[in-house]
Amino acid sequence: DQFDNLEKHTQWGIDILEKYIKFVKERTEIELSYAKQLRNLSKKYQPKKNSKEEEEYKYTSCKAFISTLNEMNDYAGQHEVISENMASQIIVDLARYVQELKQERKLNFHDGRKAQQHIESCWKQLESSKRRFERDCKEADRAQQYFEKMDADINVTKADVEKARQQAQIRHQMAEDSKADYSSILQKFNHEQHEYYHTHIPNIFQKIQEMEERRIVRIGDSMKTYAEVDRQVIPIIGKCLDGIVKAAESIDQKNDSQLVIEAYKSGFEPPGDIEFEDYSQPMKRTVSDNSLSNSRGEGKPDLKFGGKSKGKLWPFIKKNKGATPEDFSNLPPEQRRKKLQQKVDELNKEIQKEMDQRDAITKMKDVYLKNPQMGDPASLDHKLAEVSQNIEKLRLETQKFEAWLAEVEGRLPARSEQMHRQSGLYDSQNPPAVNNCAQDRESPDGSYTEEQSQESEVKVLATDFDDEFDDEEPLPAIGTCKALYTFEGQNEGTISVVEGETLYVIEEDKGDGWTRIRRNEDEEGYVPTSYVEVYLDKNAKDS
Repeated sequence: DQFDNLEKHTQWGIDILEKYIKFVKERTEIELSYAKQLRNLSKKYQPKKNSKEEEEYKYTSCKAFISTLNEMNDYAGQHEVISENMASQIIVDLARYVQELKQERKLNFHDGRKAQQHIESCWKQLESSKRRFERDCKEADRAQQYFEKMDADINVTKADVEKARQQAQIRHQMAEDSKADYSSILQKFNHEQHEYYHTHIPNIFQKIQEMEERRIVRIGDSMKTYAEVDRQVIPIIGKCLDGIVKAAESIDQKNDSQLVIEAYKSGFEPPGDIEFEDYSQPMKRTVSDNSLSNSRGEGKPDLKFGGKSKGKLWPFIKKNKGATPEDFSNLPPEQRRKKLQQKVDELNKEIQKEMDQRDAITKMKDVYLKNPQMGDPASLDHKLAEVSQNIEKLRLETQKFEAWLAEVEGRLPARSEQMHRQSGLYDSQNPPAVNNCAQDRESPDGSYTEEQSQESEVKVLATDFDDEFDDEEPLPAIGTCKALYTFEGQNEGTISVVEGETLYVIEEDKGDGWTRIRRNEDEEGYVPTSYVEVYLDKNAKDS
């Protein structure tokens, strides 16, 4: 008797199934979106090819990061697998099942309605026969009463009485027939009703129940599949995470530190110890053998200022903003050696490539000589000459860089003790290489001007040590100067000045872009020449 409620409930069950399908579909979309975002993230942080960033990935920590990015890419792939499997194993399967379920439900309720309509029809037939039986009984009763009335009336003819009697009999017979028909229809209805309530409807309800239970089991199985699809990728995701851990464990801080050392070591040697200056003695001061400056008046020709002077000088030689010299002389020795070695290796590779090309052309020429029909040997002579010319050019270029390389390797202190001892003199005897070593001085606008020779480099460095070599009075002032700009003298050998300040000039610019000045007896040093306006006065007295 709950046919309508069952119809509503089964429809609700289908709605739940469709709702679950929609949920899984949205999950697959999230998985795809997540995978896409992970892939984009991995791609975004991959080093660009042939860039400085790619060079940085020689460090183990950076290699581990690359491995992490690659593992994340694979991790993203597993989320795509989740999406694909959920779509194929749940969404497609359930969508097909929903269609079958709707069809089955429709068929069951169609049979139910048919059974309902049949029992209603039987009920109507019963009601009709019952009313007819009732009507015929009333008619027979009236006919019997009329007959009895006519029979009792002495004024009525015998023929009328007979007619009334016959009429009563007919009505009585009709009532009997209606009774029999009603009884038959009633039995039939009762049987149909019994079948309806005990056979047809229970069968239909049983089918609906089985259908509904199958739906419930199916949604449960789908939920298990939902979890299983996720679980299947866990081992692979675990491997991805293990890969990240393994990459992290492969990081070698000592190795990375060594790479930094190799990449940036300059090859300069630290300066020697500064000797104690005994001010208790008269104005005569001891000259330090390890001083970075040139000796004044004592004439020590083999002062070992080579590597040391450069070590002191290098911090305030600004990096050249212009073009890099061909011989990389703007770099520290070790860095220069690396660059030159790299250039030599590149040139040797190019020579080998050209030689391979020459060999190939020579072989082709031999083939043409043996088989003239394949081609004209003379047609290759021009190409062969061009390749040979290229090889010769590359060899000359290689020799040039090899010479620079030999020169810089000879200067590096670690090469040999003999070279170490001669390094200072070697530098001073090779002006072409040295002139390029300190490229550009600083000027007010931040640009750089003029190259500085080795001699002037030493002078710049030696500022704080010049007085070690002065046996007599400090240098006299040769004029005055006015500071055009404020200069922060943060590097050793320089002095800070404030715009508008007037100071004494004790040594004018020697062509290196620096002027030596003094503020008082204890404060002197170099400032960029372009920062001051000099007024030379040979008669000026020392301050």
